[in-house]
Amino acid sequence: MAMASVSFAKEPITIAEQGSFTVGGSFVQHEGTFKPENFVSPDGQRAYGDFAYVKYQKPVNAKKLPLIFQHGGAQSSRTWEMTVDGREGFDSLFVRKGYSVYLLDQPRSGKASLSTQAVTPDTPWASNPNYGDKTLWILSRVGNYDADGKPVANAQFPQGEAAYTAFQQAWTIGSGPLDNDLNADVLVQLVNNKTDGAILVTHSMGGTIGWRAALRSNNVKAIVAWEPGGTPFLFPENEMPTITKARFETLSGSAMGVPMAEFKKLTQIPIVLYYGDHIKLGSNNVGEDKWGTELAMAKQFVATINKHGGDATLVHLPEIGIKGNSHFLMGEKNNEQLADLMEQWLKEKGLAD
Repeated sequence: MAMASVSFAKEPITIAEQGSFTVGGSFVQHEGTFKPENFVSPDGQRAYGDFAYVKYQKPVNAKKLPLIFQHGGAQSSRTWEMTVDGREGFDSLFVRKGYSVYLLDQPRSGKASLSTQAVTPDTPWASNPNYGDKTLWILSRVGNYDADGKPVANAQFPQGEAAYTAFQQAWTIGSGPLDNDLNADVLVQLVNNKTDGAILVTHSMGGTIGWRAALRSNNVKAIVAWEPGGTPFLFPENEMPTITKARFETLSGSAMGVPMAEFKKLTQIPIVLYYGDHIKLGSNNVGEDKWGTELAMAKQFVATINKHGGDATLVHLPEIGIKGNSHFLMGEKNNEQLADLMEQWLKEKGLAD
């Protein structure tokens, strides 16, 4: 991964335990009989896949509840590891704060790329070469391009070609159909089998995976969602929201109905949503406009949870004086400030013991 050369000396981190493992998964059996003389044939063999890869670190005297970090679409656990200019990401920042941290690559992505199903035409970002650097840069609101086609980063994203290249090298391609119910099921296995309760931290398209996991497990104790969107928000099936349409309608925020009894599980845990800057409905920048529709949906989501007795908060960072962030705000120049903001919320909710 290309990276700007930046050195930031900090005190050593003392780790009590670290490692990696897989969770979930299944296999499909091919018909026939395996024969050593035709060992490359699928006959009689299994195809394994649909698991998550998890890397974890537990600091000495860790807090009671660990953080489980769920990445967004076309990404991997690298989202949380390091910034594009070589500073610590949320992974190390929260280990320093005393939390055990679990980073996962969701099924059919990153280090968990084996799939029991073939790629389908609707699999997002499935092709190599992946000619999409300008698309992904603009949709993520990281910046624009000047008249000569040179990328110009917004205020909080590190400047320069090395940072741009590092950003583009972080994308992954889908190795099988996107299935967020599968992703939620596997995330729940991690929560239930490896922890006595956990706080989910999600990003972007991972938002819906977090909501769905909370419907499936009482061990989800809170959700911190960084710019959730790109996949459906959950609503009671008889209280569906108004869809605010983007200029390119397919980019509009979306919603999925669930039974009221299921939805009310989201009212039983604290939830916070954070959104960055450069979000504007009707903007000529398709990313700014797209995320305007997601923010509109998020406001309805939070209002609906609270209407039914929940504890949901939406923080639009420019409204509290934090400006210049893109969709990848956890990896930008002020990521320590944002980590502190999240930590303060955890303390306020009694989740930092």
